[in-house]
Amino acid sequence: MKNIVIFGAPGSGKGTQSDKLIEKYGFEHISTGDVLRAEIKNGTELGKTAKSYIDQGQLIPDALMIDILASVYDSFGKEHAGVIFDGFPRTIPQAEALKQMLAERGHSVAAMIELDVPEDELMTRLIKRGKESGRSDDNEETIKKRLDVYHNQTAPLVEWYEKEGLHRHINGLGELERIFSDICSVIDNI
Repeated sequence: MKNIVIFGAPGSGKGTQSDKLIEKYGFEHISTGDVLRAEIKNGTELGKTAKSYIDQGQLIPDALMIDILASVYDSFGKEHAGVIFDGFPRTIPQAEALKQMLAERGHSVAAMIELDVPEDELMTRLIKRGKESGRSDDNEETIKKRLDVYHNQTAPLVEWYEKEGLHRHINGLGELERIFSDICSVIDNI
């Protein structure tokens, strides 16, 4: 079992690469963004609470996210190839909570794969995605807030995972297949 944290700023390609990894390795996938968007679309209490945070470019409270993730993770059963955590953790307390949640199940994170993309490229990708998908959070003002949150609250995770011996850096700029090949090399060697 290889549980992978796929990591990077909004627009770095986490979702695109996750889809390719699922196809190749048979991993399960937990995208906090997708889970939260589904809750919002379904109008649940969680969705309403989450929407108020997201609309302000803020992160969802840790306890709430861990409860959601534990529930989704357990739904995969005890025997699976592994899970890609996409969009979580975003803070050191979340990383610690994820480590504990997995340890309680006798599991762990095998690697944190960081997709590193320059900020000007992130902005270009996200604005394009917003126009194509109609995602309301992909507008210039909200994107800037999300990137600020990422740099201030999320980027310290790189150092935390380095100390854990799990950080793997991938150049996320360039050809999709080259990036995917680099990620596969990491997964094949853990």
